[in-house]
Amino acid sequence: MTDARGLAARLDAARRDRTAITMLSASEPKLDVPAAYDVQRAGIELRRKAGERFAGVKMGFTSRAKMVQMGVDDVIWGQLTDRMQVESVADVSGLIHPRVEPEIVFLIGRDVTRPADVETAVAGVAVGYEILDSRYADFKFTLADVIADNASASGFGVGAWHSPRDVSNVGMLLEIDGRPLQTGSSAAILGDPVRALRAAARLATEAGIVLRAGDVVLAGAATAAVPLPQGAHVRVTGSGLGSVEVTTK
Repeated sequence: MTDARGLAARLDAARRDRTAITMLSASEPKLDVPAAYDVQRAGIELRRKAGERFAGVKMGFTSRAKMVQMGVDDVIWGQLTDRMQVESVADVSGLIHPRVEPEIVFLIGRDVTRPADVETAVAGVAVGYEILDSRYADFKFTLADVIADNASASGFGVGAWHSPRDVSNVGMLLEIDGRPLQTGSSAAILGDPVRALRAAARLATEAGIVLRAGDVVLAGAATAAVPLPQGAHVRVTGSGLGSVEVTTK
């Protein structure tokens, strides 16, 4: 059996010490997907013991190209905590491989006890961003490794909330220091971010987690992630949803 707590402690130390480690799978051949989610849960428990609070979920591998690349037929997910949420300034000095990507974000307005109810539980939508940081050397990992590493979750920011609306084809732009680096459409997120929302509710329910009022769901990246340097100004714009900005230090 895989030592989920021991592996989670190794990843947590890498995060806190800003020291990249070798992929867990290199020394743990039995690290399959179920075991990796056990490691992820153990890692979140360490953060909870440190005073962090569950704030929602993030989806990964929401593009068909990424699924094919990783040899999977389903999305992956990670858990968000309140300390991951960024306001106007993000400190990336303590990260190993900081990257940023544009997101569509859903706000949950009431507890979701059945996955089928998640769409009607949405209270708002917004444009947002996710800050990624793999704890593995060279940002290289297997499917199980990235799941164990909480799907590379590190931080996230959210723009102004809007009433629920169609977000199936929102034009999105990612700029750093005024330079357009990525453009795309929310349609890249499983064809419609709502599909990622449904998957989030399904996977959370299967894991025994209830999405509650105030939680958020990051639906997945609308474009590829880009490196996030210190001293940069980032703006993500979504057509009809406004923009969200952050400065790094």
